[in-house]
Amino acid sequence: MNPQQVFCPNPDCSSRGIVGANNIGIKSQKQRRYLCKTCKKSFAETKGTPLFDLKRPHTLFVLVVTLLAYGCPPQAIVAALGLDERTVSDWQKKAGGHCEQVHQVLVEQPRDLVQVQADEIRVKFAKKLVVWMAMAIQVPTRLWLGGVLSVRRDQSLIDRLAQKVKACALPRPLLLATDGLASYVSAWKKVFRTPMRTGKRGRPLLLAWPGVVIGQVIKRHRARRLVEVEARLVAGTSEQREALSLPEQKLHSSYIERINATFRARLHGLVRRGRAIYRQEASLQSGMYLVGTFYNFCTFHDSLRQESPVGRRKWAERTPAMAAGITDHRWCPAELLTCKIAPPPWVPPKRRGRKPKQAEERAMAST
Repeated sequence: MNPQQVFCPNPDCSSRGIVGANNIGIKSQKQRRYLCKTCKKSFAETKGTPLFDLKRPHTLFVLVVTLLAYGCPPQAIVAALGLDERTVSDWQKKAGGHCEQVHQVLVEQPRDLVQVQADEIRVKFAKKLVVWMAMAIQVPTRLWLGGVLSVRRDQSLIDRLAQKVKACALPRPLLLATDGLASYVSAWKKVFRTPMRTGKRGRPLLLAWPGVVIGQVIKRHRARRLVEVEARLVAGTSEQREALSLPEQKLHSSYIERINATFRARLHGLVRRGRAIYRQEASLQSGMYLVGTFYNFCTFHDSLRQESPVGRRKWAERTPAMAAGITDHRWCPAELLTCKIAPPPWVPPKRRGRKPKQAEERAMAST
């Protein structure tokens, strides 16, 4: 136990979320509890993680969540480990909610994306319902940028996805590649704008980001067979597209289709012609972020490996998070599930009413 690497999770404490402020002490080594010297409250070591207040062994929780993140059906986990289906579902929701917080803090930060691809997946639900899952990926680092859910494949769904992509992007030249859905073009043009504030009343002028190139890859099928692929630019020039792509690389959407296949393989409810279907949108949301965060931080990607500059010819494996500069090593599942997200800094409440009499006298004396 190292108090110098722990922060107070109490939302009412003035020292919450601050690491290394010498306000944390050890209350019990046996129970693994800390004590905040500022608010005088103790908290468990697992506070702020899905392991908090867990009645089962922590190693069992990490094992089950890892199996779920890599595509093991819940029925197999129930049969092999003797757990209840409701326990497995609850653990997936807890781990997925934690992974979503980690994604928002570490991945949704402005960076130079260079090239982004987006697409949607049609998910079958119970009672013949359908939910659309739209996702985006950064092509150079294979970093999964997030996803959104909706019962309709409409403009609102694509706008929410575009907002997530914008949260991860710096206002620099960017290539956006999608399929032929017209909602993407209007969403990219509407979202990737910056308000120019002049101090005057009214809505500020919205300026489009310079160097944003929008491309569409339209696939035509006949009798369920691909017969033609048309790549066209909606915004930008061919010279701008070539500057943001690899040499002799055509406009395509292969990378987002590959990650779609990864999600279909690792989420039991997305398997084609399978019997496992989702019944709640919250289960799909938690599963999506569970798989996506494990993909970013815990999975080596073969196309990201680099040749070592010294010694014998060896390859240095990298995860998408390592390629994006978020971390310098591959995270194990336990490290991801025990990663604590610091709350925002404490802001003292505003005092209402008249100032105290002593404060008024001091103010008058100073003048």
